[in-house]
Order: sequence, then structure tokens, then C-alpha cells
Amino acid sequence: MKVMVTGANGLLGFKVVEKLQQSGYKIIPTHRSKPLQTNSIKLDITEKKEVNELIMKTKPDVVVHAAAETNVDLCEKEPMYAYRVNVEGTRNVSMASQNVEAKIIYISTDYVFNGNKGNYKEADETNPINAYGLTKLQGEQESAKHCKNHLILRTSVNFGLHPYKQSFVTWVITSLEQGKKIKVVKDHFNTPTLTDKLAEVIKEAIEKDLKGLYHASGVERISRYEFALEIANKFNLPKHLIECVEMKELMNLGIWVANRPRDSSLNTKKIQHEIKTKLVDIDAALEIIKRQKESQLYANLKHAGIVNKSEGYL
Repeated sequence: MKVMVTGANGLLGFKVVEKLQQSGYKIIPTHRSKPLQTNSIKLDITEKKEVNELIMKTKPDVVVHAAAETNVDLCEKEPMYAYRVNVEGTRNVSMASQNVEAKIIYISTDYVFNGNKGNYKEADETNPINAYGLTKLQGEQESAKHCKNHLILRTSVNFGLHPYKQSFVTWVITSLEQGKKIKVVKDHFNTPTLTDKLAEVIKEAIEKDLKGLYHASGVERISRYEFALEIANKFNLPKHLIECVEMKELMNLGIWVANRPRDSSLNTKKIQHEIKTKLVDIDAALEIIKRQKESQLYANLKHAGIVNKSEGYL
């Protein structure tokens, strides 16, 4: 089977390529900048002609559409740019996939919800409160409208090791290792998702030919502050450097621009009935990260620059 992965140099795309290659799939990775795979093809998803030509030429069976603008505050400051990437880009990929009768797997987000209740199921009403969530929801709609064979996977706070991209977990580790104080919110709840596990879910979803809409995140609802404490405990880092704050403080300080949903935790029971891949809690996920961090893999990632930044988190 031939699988195209858009955004193959991203936090999730990197792991999807790795997992599918290990399983013997023929992979067509694409990137916008700084490719991680020697066979990766440069692709601007906002250019319809470019997308059509590449998909028509390569004729993938499945397109895992992981390319997106995920910087929440950038999307808020530049909503037209966010729309161009997350909506028009998705429309281009979806239409081109339909033209070659490929399946599209669209990676969405918990930010399609307003966060007023948490534990969201697939049938719950969407009502995004920022530009990122809105454009990702519109991307869902474009996928369903333009590609008959589609699968939408909503996820939450993706984290994992990557050669140069940061996640919340690596930001906390890096900051505390460097002795930096960090402000982390106590009133922001999600179901954080290990990218390694999500890549396994995507692989199984391809094999089972899942269609429709599923929530595919971690299984533990947790605040960002509690999450940071768990990270500090797992990696024996100083917890006193973690300052507990409220979301409104980060907004008032200008650290955040966009509003975040208070509780956008996802209910994953639907997909757990369909797949064998075990979705993990925070402790199990951090244990996997810890083993990777202690391995030669992490040494290589560290050399590539993963610990050089600590400017904030989603």
C-alpha cells in the first residue's frame, strides 16, 4: 500500500512516517521546509495545481493529512493565513485525493469545542472559540465534503520526541533542566496524546479501513499544571520552578493571544471499540518518553537541537 504523509517533518507526521515505514508501507513524505526524510517531496498545500500534480503523479492509496498551522496564537493574529493553510490547503488535498480515489485521514483537534464541559464525544456540538479551532473545524468539513473515503481523527496536545520541534513535554523538560521558572495554567484541561501511540492508531485505522469521525487522544484528563508536575516527577526535575497560574494571567501578560477552551478533554470510547492499539495515560506515555530519552535516539535528537528552545506551549 502507498501512503502519502503531508507535513512529514511535523511532530506527528515524523512519527507516522517512522511507524508506517517499519511496517513495510511505501511512504511518500511531503514537507514545506526542512525535510527529515531523504525522499521527502516539497509541497505547498495551499497551491492547488501543485497538490493536484503531485497526487496525480504518485497516486497514493491513502493520504494522511497532518500538515497544518498549529500555532494557536499565530492563527489568531493572522486568521487569513490560518484559513489558507488549514482550510484551503485541506480542500486542495481532499479534492486531489478524491480524484485518484484515495482515502484521506485528516488530523483535527479538541479545539473545535468551546471547552465548557469536557469529556467530549464525537456527537457533541462543536463551537470553537479561536481561529485555530475554527479553521480546523472547517478543515474537517472540507475533508468530508470533497473526499468520499475520509477519516477524521481529533486529537489533543500532541507530544513526543522530535529532531527539532517542541511539544509541551519537551518544553517543560528543557526549561526545568536549564533552571528556568515557567508559568503553567491550572484551569486548562486536555487529554494529552503521545505521538508514537497516535501513529499506531493511524496505522491500524488504515488496516481496518476506518471511516467517519473518531476521537483519538490520550485517555487521561489533566490540567496543564498537573501535567507539568507529572513530567517533573518522572524526570526528577525541580518542581519549585513551576508556577501555578490561571489562563487569564497569561492573556493579561500577553504570553497568550488566543483564548483557549477551558476543558476540551476528549472521550475516546468509540475508537477504543474499533482498534486494538492501547491508548495510554500520562504515566505510561511519559515512561515511553523517558526510555527514548535515555536511548541513543534521544542523543541524536539532542544533537540535532531539540533542547535549544523553550519559548512556550500550545
